[in-house]
Amino acid sequence: MSDPMLTTEAASGPETDRQMPLIDHLIELRRRLLYSFVGFVICFAIAFWKSDVVFNFLADPLAQALGEGRRMIYTDLTEAFFTRVKLASWTAAFLAFPVIATQVWLFIAPGLYKKERNAFWPFLVATPVLFFMGAALLYYLIIPMAWNFFLSFQQLAPDSGIGMPIQFEGKVNEYLSLIMSLIFAFGIAFELPVLLTLLAKVGIVSAAGLAANRRYAVVIAFVVAAVVTPPDIISQIGLAIPLILLYEISIWSAKLVERQRARDEAKRDADLGINDDEP
Repeated sequence: MSDPMLTTEAASGPETDRQMPLIDHLIELRRRLLYSFVGFVICFAIAFWKSDVVFNFLADPLAQALGEGRRMIYTDLTEAFFTRVKLASWTAAFLAFPVIATQVWLFIAPGLYKKERNAFWPFLVATPVLFFMGAALLYYLIIPMAWNFFLSFQQLAPDSGIGMPIQFEGKVNEYLSLIMSLIFAFGIAFELPVLLTLLAKVGIVSAAGLAANRRYAVVIAFVVAAVVTPPDIISQIGLAIPLILLYEISIWSAKLVERQRARDEAKRDADLGINDDEP
């Protein structure tokens, strides 16, 4: 007798779907890419229209650190325009991510079993949430401390009249490139639990292995923090400690994945044992 569990899973899997020829897959891929491109273009238009709002938001930590009466400059005639284009593209990538992720999901989901589709949903939800958590940590905690640290090296005009003052005059392009790179780096770093949980789900890593290599993970977390953050100890600790906590969360998540896999295997073995005893 056939296994009812396997029969149910197969009934909801890709085997029961109509077999699409290669040209139909390519047409479907083109349609999904077109929808993603249209979504990005619409978001880009909105972001470019409101680029001053985004710029003011990103520049606010520097404005708070500098105080009133300070400014940012650009030295190339086209710099301000292309900086807005870059800023609008960066913002559009954030705004269009739900649209692009949805189109990717609609393209690959028909080829997955129902159980596989259900298993991927938590990762799809956790990915943007963790990314924005990393970006928020950078913007609200790390950047104010880092900017104050770097601005402390300014030099006022000496009373003796000998020497020259050293004053920060930020270039808009360089500042936005720095802060956008930092936000991207912190967001990607916070995807650690998603990556390790996926690796545990496919059997590449295990909870025991992650726990055994915890001391190496701590060292790597501080190395990554030293490379990614500005060179001050507060910023480095501000990233390293969350990375270590995320690594511990990854160990716990890997344990849950392994327990669920063990329960599924036990249930499947029990069903197969019952079927083998039947005439």
